[in-house]
Amino acid sequence: MPWNPKARRWVEGRRGIFERIAAEMSSDEDLSRAAGGPVVRRPLIWMHCSSLGEFEQGRPVLEELRRLSPATRILVTFFSPSGYETRKNYAGADHIFYLPLDSRRNARRFVDLVQPQLVLWVKYDYWYYYLLELKKRNIPLLLVSAVFRRDQPFFKWYGRLHRYMLECFTQFFVQTPASAKLLSGLGITENVSVSGDTRFDSVIGIAGHSEPMPLIEAFCGDRPVIVAGSTWEEDEEELDHYANTHPEIRFIIAPHEVEEARLKEVEGLFRYRIRYSVWAGAGGEAASDKGGAASEKLQAASRTLVSGRAPNVLIIDNVGLLSRIYRYATITYIGGGFGDDGVHNVLEAAVYGKPVVCGPVIEKYIEAVELVDSGGGIVIDSALEAESVFSRLLSKGEDYEHACKASKEYVQARKGATEKIVGYIVKNGLL
Repeated sequence: MPWNPKARRWVEGRRGIFERIAAEMSSDEDLSRAAGGPVVRRPLIWMHCSSLGEFEQGRPVLEELRRLSPATRILVTFFSPSGYETRKNYAGADHIFYLPLDSRRNARRFVDLVQPQLVLWVKYDYWYYYLLELKKRNIPLLLVSAVFRRDQPFFKWYGRLHRYMLECFTQFFVQTPASAKLLSGLGITENVSVSGDTRFDSVIGIAGHSEPMPLIEAFCGDRPVIVAGSTWEEDEEELDHYANTHPEIRFIIAPHEVEEARLKEVEGLFRYRIRYSVWAGAGGEAASDKGGAASEKLQAASRTLVSGRAPNVLIIDNVGLLSRIYRYATITYIGGGFGDDGVHNVLEAAVYGKPVVCGPVIEKYIEAVELVDSGGGIVIDSALEAESVFSRLLSKGEDYEHACKASKEYVQARKGATEKIVGYIVKNGLL
């Protein structure tokens, strides 16, 4: 396992986890004692997310609850390193941990330590003993932004254990009527609300508070820009020829994983490329200058690093920037659509009113399917088709304007899930 960086972080992050949890929970009691009053723990809301994408879905609900009840403590747990490592310093939570492995003993011990008054489970990542422990203690448990598909074990003859996990939830907030219909086939009807997807609220919030990025602005200059986010090798192989033969276009590539081996794979495909960290080092001071001189200084500084010419491909070698970078795109490309798991988050790009191009594997993701149906998304099957689509859109004709308008309208028309969920919590006295 040590040879796999992600697996190593997964294991190391859980080493001594209960001791860390106990220490942080005790620190809350110590603060109460220091205030001179009786030791009374403030109420705690626990939100569990599998990874970073699920965190972004739950985030607008959590932040609205924090606004309504600032004295309430917030606990966030993650299953995966990609979520925990990116958001372990998230200022909107009081406590952030990996979720200890699922077992009867661990679940009991964890709930004993954190004592939540309300639990939000985002989308999926069902853990039997944790859900059972919450049900035993009658702790309200809400499933947020859930999506159900007929091929899931809940709806199979062998899925009794999975169906029992569903019985642990107090309320279901599902994204679509189709999900509600599947639950009704199991007799789950009274506690189901079709609220939509909180990710729409999340991306609208991110876009609305996005700060300028001088280094990105300097790289883009006044050139057309293609931002490719959450890419895998299959995606980059659809883009490299176009990038290598169109030096007048700026490409920003943000790989889904940023381990050194993965970054070297990306570098091997693109001829005139530079990493974001190197770009920042080459001209960080220039990027803070006023006026167009910043871009010229950066380009000049980077020529010595890229075979004597300015780079046209910027490789993002860290995490946390992508959702803000999309605003600088002329066209966006979302990775994952050429792999078995399917396309990644199309909403982070669509919210800025930009055309969204992706590979063909989108059927598991209703928002990707709907975005394509609306005209804001475009599916490509090959590098040749990608180049044709890029060239057509970069001409800025009617097709481009229609795709931009459709993307923005698609996202804006679906906001409001957060309000429905928080409204339920307040109405039922769960806050």
